[in-house]
Amino acid sequence: MTSLAHQLKRLALPQNDSNLLSRRVVASVLFDPKDAASMDRSTFYALGCTGLEELMGIDPAFSEFQETLFSQASLTLERSVQTKEVNKKLDKSISLFLTRLSPYFLLKPALKCIEWLIHRFHIHLFNQDSLIACVLPYHETKVFVRVIQLIKIEDPTHKWHWLHGLQKPGVPLARGTLLTHCYKDLGFMDFICSLVTNSVKAYSGFVRDGNCPQLRVIFSFYASTIVSALDAVEKITNSIIAKLLPFVQLGLKSNLLDYVAATYMIVCQMAVKVVMEAQLVDSLTVQLCKCLRRTPQLSREGLSCIIILLQNQKEGVVGPKAFGYLCAIPTLVSTLQSIATVHDISPLLRYLLPHLIHSMMAQDGYVLHQFISLTMSCGKYQILPDSDTSLILSLNHPLPSVRNMAVDYLKEILTSEHNGFDEAFLKDALLERIKDDVPEIVLSALKLSFIWFVFRRCSVLKEAVQVLDDPHITEGNPDLKAQISWELLPFLVLTNAAPKCVELQMASCVAESTLLSQHPLTHGWAKGKHCCRFTVKSVLQSNVHFFYFFIDFCVILGEFLQKMSSGINAEREQGLLLLSLLRLFITALKCPDSAFKDEPWWNPEKMDANTCCYLHLMFSLFDVVISGASQGPLAPCFRSLMQPLLQVHLNEPITLFKFLSLLWGYNSNLGDQLDCRVSAILQTQALYVGKALLCSQPVKTLNLLASGSSPVVPSLLMCLCSGVCEVRRAAIALLHSLSGVVSSPYYPLVENLLKSSEEIIADPSYLSQALSKVYEEGLILKDRKKKLASIEQLLQCVQLPCCPAYTCKTLLRALQDVHGEPILAVLLPAVERLLEQCAPDSCTFLPDEAHLLQLLLSKFSEASAPILVKDPRCLEVFIRALGTSAKPYPTMPSFQIIALEQITKPFFTALGDEKIQQKILSVLFDLLAGNKNPACAQTINSVFKVIAVDAELVANELMPVDKQKVTATVQQTRRSKMQTRKTQESSGVVPEENVVSWPRVTLILELLQHKKKLRRAQCLVPALFNLLSRCQEPASAEQENLEYTKQLILSCLLNVCQKLSPDGGPINVLEEDKFNVELVVQCVRISDMPQTHQNALLLLGALAGIFPEKVLHNIMPIFTFMGSNIMRLDDTYSFQVINKTVQAVIPALIKASEGGSAQSEGHMETVVSHIVHVFVDALPHVPEHRRIPILSQLMNTLGPSRFLWVLMLLLFKQHATQTSVSATGTEKEAVVERDQEFWISVCCEFEIKEQLTSMIRILQYLMTLPQDREEGKNCPLQSAVKKEETVSDVIFNVEAHSGKDLRHFKFLSVSFMAQLLGSDRFVGKVADCEDLTESTFLLEEVLRYIHAVARCVEDNADKPTAKFWRALLSKSYDILDKVNALLPMDSFIMVMRGLMGNQLASVRRKAMELLNNKLQQRTQWVEEQITVLLELIGVLLKIVGRRHGQVTAQEEEEELAINRQTALYSLKLLCRNFGAAHQEAFVPVLKKAVELVANKDEEKNVMGSALLCVAEVTSTLKALAIPQLHSLLPAVLDTLKERKDLLNNEIYLLSAVTALQRVSETLQFSFESSHSSLVQLTSCPQLSVRLSSLSATLATKVPPRVLIPTITKCYCTMVDAQQNRLGPLMIILKEHITRMEKDQLNNHQSELTSFFLSALDFRAQHCQGDLKKTGEIEGYVIDCLLVMVMKLSEVTFRPLFFKLFDWSKMDGASKNRLLTYYRLADSIANKLKGLFVLFAGQLVKPISELLHQLNISHTDDDDNDEDNVAKSSLLLQHVLNCLHKIFLYDTQRFLSKERADALLGPLVDQLENVLGGDEIYKTHITKHLVPCIAQFAVAMGDDSQWKVLNYQILLKTRHSSPKVRFSALVMLLELASKLRENYMVLLPETIPFLAELMEDECEEVEQQVQKVIHEMETILGEPLQNYF
Repeated sequence: MTSLAHQLKRLALPQNDSNLLSRRVVASVLFDPKDAASMDRSTFYALGCTGLEELMGIDPAFSEFQETLFSQASLTLERSVQTKEVNKKLDKSISLFLTRLSPYFLLKPALKCIEWLIHRFHIHLFNQDSLIACVLPYHETKVFVRVIQLIKIEDPTHKWHWLHGLQKPGVPLARGTLLTHCYKDLGFMDFICSLVTNSVKAYSGFVRDGNCPQLRVIFSFYASTIVSALDAVEKITNSIIAKLLPFVQLGLKSNLLDYVAATYMIVCQMAVKVVMEAQLVDSLTVQLCKCLRRTPQLSREGLSCIIILLQNQKEGVVGPKAFGYLCAIPTLVSTLQSIATVHDISPLLRYLLPHLIHSMMAQDGYVLHQFISLTMSCGKYQILPDSDTSLILSLNHPLPSVRNMAVDYLKEILTSEHNGFDEAFLKDALLERIKDDVPEIVLSALKLSFIWFVFRRCSVLKEAVQVLDDPHITEGNPDLKAQISWELLPFLVLTNAAPKCVELQMASCVAESTLLSQHPLTHGWAKGKHCCRFTVKSVLQSNVHFFYFFIDFCVILGEFLQKMSSGINAEREQGLLLLSLLRLFITALKCPDSAFKDEPWWNPEKMDANTCCYLHLMFSLFDVVISGASQGPLAPCFRSLMQPLLQVHLNEPITLFKFLSLLWGYNSNLGDQLDCRVSAILQTQALYVGKALLCSQPVKTLNLLASGSSPVVPSLLMCLCSGVCEVRRAAIALLHSLSGVVSSPYYPLVENLLKSSEEIIADPSYLSQALSKVYEEGLILKDRKKKLASIEQLLQCVQLPCCPAYTCKTLLRALQDVHGEPILAVLLPAVERLLEQCAPDSCTFLPDEAHLLQLLLSKFSEASAPILVKDPRCLEVFIRALGTSAKPYPTMPSFQIIALEQITKPFFTALGDEKIQQKILSVLFDLLAGNKNPACAQTINSVFKVIAVDAELVANELMPVDKQKVTATVQQTRRSKMQTRKTQESSGVVPEENVVSWPRVTLILELLQHKKKLRRAQCLVPALFNLLSRCQEPASAEQENLEYTKQLILSCLLNVCQKLSPDGGPINVLEEDKFNVELVVQCVRISDMPQTHQNALLLLGALAGIFPEKVLHNIMPIFTFMGSNIMRLDDTYSFQVINKTVQAVIPALIKASEGGSAQSEGHMETVVSHIVHVFVDALPHVPEHRRIPILSQLMNTLGPSRFLWVLMLLLFKQHATQTSVSATGTEKEAVVERDQEFWISVCCEFEIKEQLTSMIRILQYLMTLPQDREEGKNCPLQSAVKKEETVSDVIFNVEAHSGKDLRHFKFLSVSFMAQLLGSDRFVGKVADCEDLTESTFLLEEVLRYIHAVARCVEDNADKPTAKFWRALLSKSYDILDKVNALLPMDSFIMVMRGLMGNQLASVRRKAMELLNNKLQQRTQWVEEQITVLLELIGVLLKIVGRRHGQVTAQEEEEELAINRQTALYSLKLLCRNFGAAHQEAFVPVLKKAVELVANKDEEKNVMGSALLCVAEVTSTLKALAIPQLHSLLPAVLDTLKERKDLLNNEIYLLSAVTALQRVSETLQFSFESSHSSLVQLTSCPQLSVRLSSLSATLATKVPPRVLIPTITKCYCTMVDAQQNRLGPLMIILKEHITRMEKDQLNNHQSELTSFFLSALDFRAQHCQGDLKKTGEIEGYVIDCLLVMVMKLSEVTFRPLFFKLFDWSKMDGASKNRLLTYYRLADSIANKLKGLFVLFAGQLVKPISELLHQLNISHTDDDDNDEDNVAKSSLLLQHVLNCLHKIFLYDTQRFLSKERADALLGPLVDQLENVLGGDEIYKTHITKHLVPCIAQFAVAMGDDSQWKVLNYQILLKTRHSSPKVRFSALVMLLELASKLRENYMVLLPETIPFLAELMEDECEEVEQQVQKVIHEMETILGEPLQNYF
């Protein structure tokens, strides 16, 4: 809906609703809408009043609406027309009533009242909100849905549209839907709340003692809806609270208890769901306290609401104001006591206590005492149900069972999370019970402590253990001691070793207890925790948990240090204690196995678990000591720990730096064997420690540390790869310390790196660039040996087995840009070593080792490729890597894939040696054939695609095993093949070395499909043809299905051809004998697979361009195969194959014949014709949508101008000899039409010139064919027979077909050309073409062909084939017509002129017809063309002037007449086109035409054409035609008088009338003397259209001074003998008067009046007894007179009307004149309507007298002949009809009392007038008299006169005749229906007469009385039966 529609919809008012005006369907609650539509308003009113009375019986308050909404005045009140104020007041009253009605809505009386309001006040449209508010509390009832269905809420923008879904299904509103809409739409929530306030306001006067029973349903709905909505919403927003707060305040201030209770519920729900602001909570609490004072009846509910509010909101937010209101409540304490028995009231007590204490300072202690008594009701003073005493007393009860029961109750409290209990109380109670003297109670308390520990993680269990240490508890009770020990034992088991873990603290506490420390099982456990004098090995062997304890100890120490550094004031003593413990631990810690310390590299990957644990401890100790020594108050103490750590464990400098090296690079270790994380801070600190230590070392030690076997420099290089800038900075600083060690092999490297220190610090990836730069400089500069040696030394470290894999990995990443043969040579042992680990049964790789091998394989690059040629071992390793399919980790590719990815184009090219390349290719192909991994196959495919390969290498792989060289020629291939066959025949077994591995070959061929970079592709050709020949061997075909392989081979050959010859031309690279075309053709013939055929044809197409001569020898088998196979396939690929084959082969064929002799060209055309024949033969089997594209492509390739005609003729031959023969008789036409459409579509694919050329060639070919098959040898048109086959023989071999086929072929060819020339597509192409010179040649050819066919028509006139030749000639003429349309105009005119002089009449006629067509179609002419066309007039007149005597022997008379008509038509068209500008040229034409018309002996069809020509020429020449008028007009009129000829020849008649019409239109001023003759013709019954036009011409063109006298004369002439012509005569006059101007009418009014007085006297003067005919003619006259009357003014009409009146009353005037006059008066009254009343005054008295005279019951007229009776009846009808119209249109109070009195009696007396018999009497009464008197009563408008009229009619009910009595009853009924309610005054006097008639002797009258009474009851709305 548009925005405008929305605006209009919003502006629409309910009173504009169309349903308010419709009575088909009426809105109703109680009734069906259709039933309600049949009920009147009084019914609904009575229903509503009944309902209101019943409601008043229930609630007298409804009485106030008795005088407003349910008053009698409301029956007539229509609110849609009332003012705004009235409607506003009405809405207010309705809203109040509905609000009052809501509590009683489900009662029947309420529905009755609503029914009235809906019907009368349309509340479902005007008061929707009030109505919904009334019914919403009952939303789950069906009545609610019924009301909703009345409301129009279809608009999505409507407020109540969300209820629209209920209307159609009629289901009640679900509560969930209501709640959801309530909290989502705050407007609806406001509506519900406002509903309550409106209801409270409406019932404000009915509240008694805080109660109003009527509102309970409203409050219930309000509370349940709002509370449930607040519960359902996820989050109560500020908007919801803001919406509800005003209504909450109103509710709390209300005096209605139910309203207050509902508000309490809403406040409670808000308190539970949302935490409100402090000010709001305080305000709500104060209002609640105030409300408690006003409504003490709800004190319990109000206090509960306050408790819930305080319980769920923040404490301390309620101010002291509420306390004052609470203290004023008299029942506060008692109410709280009753609440406390069930609920916890502590939130309120916590609020009250401070204020109570404060108030106690000034008041007595009564309130405090009451408060204390309240506090005893909860928590520890709660009464236990089983002991009848409080909890605190039960715990200290003298009976053990009670104490045990109290402990169990505490257990329930703990497990149920019971509120109201102090935690301190529970703790004290438990500790007291642990000291109990009863073991069971002690154990229960201990278990309870454990439960508390589990639930709350509290320290009560520790304190319980400390209590148990008291010897007095277990003294003398060994069983209790044992039981307690067993209960404590589980706490020693740890599940968490975290330093701050509660379990660890608990275990320590339990272990230190006296019970466990003295227990034999756990003796010494606590002491062992603090003992540090043990070895790591013994710890691990005895209890691994203690090892982790020391780790945790270090963690604790670290956390302590962190606290110290962050400023937390830790106790110094605790720190010193920890440091002393740490010193003891350092000195006590022993290395499990010190052998690893002598290794050059400390490799965690190869260490055992003990060593790893030892190093883990060392890392932790180093971290703790370094971290503590860096800062804090205990830093000196920690620094002092560094000395024992180094002296005890790292006493040697080499060992120390090995440890530091391990620490520096350990964060690169993915395996993490030490289970230790080295942070960047620790790494940096370790580097700076190393720098500090390095500075103090002697030179000897520095030399050792910087040596090649030391891990220091490689580890520092690892640090330079770190992502942390500070680590790199620290490593650079340390390298500076080593920069002076010149003897180090790393010295050049370190020196260069230090030069780039800033870049390395800034960018972690710069190290790889720096190392690459060092390596490149080493290759170029003088000191290359030193730099290369430093890099090689680094690589030596990488390949060392003892070097950790993660170190090697990191170093190789740094060396990722360093490539070369030396690099790979150094790293080769490492590659071999790691590849040996890839054995299928034992492939175990660490993550770092897998990454290392990946990096090592990446060193097989372009730079290192030559070493594969030099070092066979290197090649062997690489090949082994290619075959290693291991994949140690899912996130990494397999090593095979990694190795394959190294074979790039540069790498493969860099190999250089073809043998090595061959070897790698062979491995790749073997992998492809033998590997099932798709990822590997895909990688090989990608590798092969990118590398540049010599084709000879691939060819070697394609050859059989024994083939080492590629066969050079096809002859050698054949020779080897023959030898193979001989060997097979002699041995019977194929040698193994000659076996081709077809799967491997297939895979290689698949790779070649997408291979672009292939050098010397021609080398593949012999190998591929060799494979192709092997594929076709029977043995190979039987072993495997090689069709797919064939397709691949053919495709590869095609690719080779396309690579070598992209443009498709000949090339010198390939030798012709290497291409075995026969093999390709054999593939086409042998294979059954379409794809194989397609590939072979594509290859042949490519070969045709390269080796045309070689392909041409096999051309026809190829196309024959295509026609029988490929063309039948419906797929795009096959279509492309055909196109490419055609494009490749045929141009090569044509090109090969170019420049040769005529004989070779003729041979080529014959071959091409055969090819086209193949396509045409295959066409029926080709899918329809493929046919045109295939033929179009074929023709575009051949050249349409050269071969399109061949294609079309072959298509015609196919249809003539095959298609039409197979079709049945009924299908032939459809088949021909379908095929012609197809042929036209084919032709229109080409240019217009090519199509015209083809049609010329087709006509030339048709002329070469013999007339018939038998006459072939003797026919001069037949070409000489040639020995060699020609194109003509291919197209249609006359000897091979019957004569019928030949005729059909010819006719089909000619028919198609005619169809083509007329097709829309052809004409459209002609319009776009500028040069159409070919059309002239085509016309000449068509004329030649027509001449030839015309001669054949003459030759075969007496033969059975004559009909065929005539039909063929007709089609040829059709072609001529269509060609002429294409001719340039100048050429066309010249051609037509020549043809008009032809000896054959048919040719002359055809030329004229073509000229006529052109003259009709063309509208614009050049002057030169017009001059030439006008010269044709003489030629045409010659043809017209030929007589029957001039007919030659060759012509027939019929042919001559047709030609003369055609010539006349041509002259007519010439005159129409050019006569206006060249009038003089057509004067001879008019003379000749008039001469023909005047000749009575002329043939009638020719005369008709002459008349038409006369009409056209006369209308064109105008005044120049006057000299011929004296002979023309009499001749035309004479022809019209010859009725016999006119009726026999309708065309002749049409021509004559047309001529007369055109002449009269043009030369009307010349016809004055002949009008009487013309008018007499208008009564002819034929050609009504032409005659009407002629009549209109006479009526409009001839002036009144001429026409009126003529019509008067004609009337006088016709009135006696030709009365049937008077009608058309009056029509002409009527049309003339209609067109007359006012002045003309005034001038001729007297003349016309005289004429009409004469004409109106027709009935009196000329009626011969035929009343029907007389009435018809009189009707024409009256209609004509009415036209004049309507044009007169009142001044001019009044004398005319009186004159006519006098004319009718003249002395001696007969009844006929009266009849005519009153018919005229009736017609005038019907036209003038109310205006006629102005002139009707003088008619009253004559009509009254006339009615008396015509009433035979009052006269003694003896003239009762049938004619007189009919006239009297007719006169009476016209009089009554005239009176009826006067009464009907009376608006001027025409019917005065005098006139009414004059007419009343005669009119009523007509009920007795039985003039004319029963049927006429019945018609007279029902159709004329009854309507007249009824309208007479309406026009009187006076009840006194009504009484007279009614009484007079009633008197007629006592007439003796039953017919009269019956008619009187009909009259009474009509009178009552007209007067309706006004007839009530006439009813009293009517009843007695009706009562009499109820007992009438006539049964019909009696029945009519009953009908009249029933109808009167319906009309008057009153029952009449009571009066009888």
